[in-house]
Amino acid sequence: MSAILSEISANLQAGKAKIVGELVGKALAENIPAKDILEQGLLSGMDIIAVKFKNNEVYVPEVLIAARAMNTGTALLKPHLADEGAVAVGKAIIGTVKGDLHDIGKNLVRMMFEGKGIEVVDLGVDVSPEKFIEAFKTEKADIIALSALLTTTMGEMKSTVDAFKEAGLRDDVIIMIGGAPITDSFCDSIGADIYAADAASAAESAKQALLEKKSA
Repeated sequence: MSAILSEISANLQAGKAKIVGELVGKALAENIPAKDILEQGLLSGMDIIAVKFKNNEVYVPEVLIAARAMNTGTALLKPHLADEGAVAVGKAIIGTVKGDLHDIGKNLVRMMFEGKGIEVVDLGVDVSPEKFIEAFKTEKADIIALSALLTTTMGEMKSTVDAFKEAGLRDDVIIMIGGAPITDSFCDSIGADIYAADAASAAESAKQALLEKKSA
């Protein structure tokens, strides 16, 4: 890896958005491909943050400032990535289920997904099964990621899975669930595909599932 890409990664981990932006500009000026800057600079930095977050070596504030630095860099890279024909690993639709207004966990998952090169459409909170289906059709997504923090809203996850079955779309989508009261056995019981215990694991599992889907 070139020195400048290592610098981008290190400054992203430190949350230095302004410096990340300057270094990305410099790397582009040096004719380093945008795809390499993204993968070896920005995404490799977010990967390290994700591992540290999982190991409780960094916490939510550090993840937030690293994600902000990554967004600064990706905003500069977007037009160049389009020119190079770079394609995202896949597309995920994310939202907190109907009746639940919690969004911190969901927002962390979104950042971790983006840190793995997954394009994310965030539907926000209090999202009905119908809204998930509508967005899935419109966005032609690969993954639906459902979040719930209340035991009283867990049933909406099952309602969403059932709605995809009734719409004849269940085989076309990977459904991932997570949140404080959610367990692996609950995931199995409602017929979802993936349970993730934390944001970093969610991103790893999503990327793995997308790569498997592509190679299938």
